[in-house]
Amino acid sequence: MQSRTLVLLVVACALFMENLDSTVLSTALPAIAADFNEDPIRLKLALTSYLISLAVFIPASGWLADTFGARLVFRLAIVVFTLGSIACGLSGSIPEIVVARVVQGMGGAMMVPVGRLVIMRTIPKSELISAMAWLTVPALTGPVLGPPLGGFITTYFEWRWIFWVNVPIGIVGLIFATLVIPDVRGETRRPFDALGFLLSGMGLALVVSGGTNLGLDVLPRTWIFAMLGVGGVLLTIYYFHARRTTSPILDLTLFAIPTYRIAILGGALFRIGVGATPFLIPLMLQLVYGLTPFASGMTTFVAAIGAIAMKFVAPPVLRRLGFRTILIINGALCAVFIALPAAFSLSTPVIMFSAVLLVGGFFRSLQFTSTNSLAIADIEPGRMSSATSMSSVVQQLAISIGISLAAITLELTRVARGGEALAISDFSAAFVVIGLATLASVLLFLTLPGDAGREVSGHKRELAPDAVTAARER
Repeated sequence: MQSRTLVLLVVACALFMENLDSTVLSTALPAIAADFNEDPIRLKLALTSYLISLAVFIPASGWLADTFGARLVFRLAIVVFTLGSIACGLSGSIPEIVVARVVQGMGGAMMVPVGRLVIMRTIPKSELISAMAWLTVPALTGPVLGPPLGGFITTYFEWRWIFWVNVPIGIVGLIFATLVIPDVRGETRRPFDALGFLLSGMGLALVVSGGTNLGLDVLPRTWIFAMLGVGGVLLTIYYFHARRTTSPILDLTLFAIPTYRIAILGGALFRIGVGATPFLIPLMLQLVYGLTPFASGMTTFVAAIGAIAMKFVAPPVLRRLGFRTILIINGALCAVFIALPAAFSLSTPVIMFSAVLLVGGFFRSLQFTSTNSLAIADIEPGRMSSATSMSSVVQQLAISIGISLAAITLELTRVARGGEALAISDFSAAFVVIGLATLASVLLFLTLPGDAGREVSGHKRELAPDAVTAARER
């Protein structure tokens, strides 16, 4: 039991470092741009290059773990991520920091899926709810702590320390990973799907890159649509390739498992809203309410409290109500809290944002835990690595779509009213759109049977009275 706890802590800390780093950069962009004598808009490339790198290399993480062992790959991921962080801190131009962020993404692409794979293969299904609850906390608190931490370091120190703080964390993580991470690997060796890796990698890179640039006015529209079109064609070719390949790098047959299909696709719709929220709220607080980056980051900090509080509630609630009931009711509540800032006006106190994020953070964390746990409820041990890689890719695409959807809504509403600067009405429309996208996930969860994933949740579906009577008469 103690060894499992140590494994869980090491993986959770690695996930926290990766999630923190993916958001901590946003508040430092103006300072980096001033240091480079560049337009801050161009620094968006430092954000999108990381997402692209994740999308490209995540599919290979499961095969690497199965072939070379999770411990070796997990340690390699920490080393690559740390080296990328050092390179980011030493960067002196946009091309340099973009390349360094790609290296970081390579490490993060291996770190997160392999870490989850270790948990799934070392912890019994009956204990996965508690484990997933712990892993959900760093996934939610990283993006919450990122903006205030980035603002604090940039304001009182230097932006390069945003990346250099990862060095001691990476060294400690490498030591503990060597000591406690088990060397789990696949039961059988699979051939590497090189063609599938190229098709899926290039397709995902183009789709994610095009999607993240929609509405941001960084690239010409023709380039963006060309990227989305070519990426879509490559992914379509991959679909037919995967149907003919015995060991595709992304196993599409996983979607034949009902609980996995519903959890992944429903979770993707849910993540559209969750992924857009960290993009919208800091912009709204800074551009409409006039807060500094550090002040806006501190306003969103309380969401971490709600996420942590959920950890103690999720297991008994899921045992009592089961996945279906929780995902439906909690999904609707999440949609309400995501859309709620649409009702805010200029006279709304800023503390209301904190209140909404505090309560919303609890419900979002519960939904993350439930969807992640349900996704692997009926997965065979030999397919865990493929399932983990696929779910990570879909999550990354959902976040990209959420950011793009929010940015496009902001741009369209601003153009429609003929304004130049963003107004509160633009943000209201964006929050309504992403709230509806989140609510759409409930439609998928409605198709779940009442006893879905009961081996993981421990929930026992009650029999109807006539069935109980019939059982007693036998």
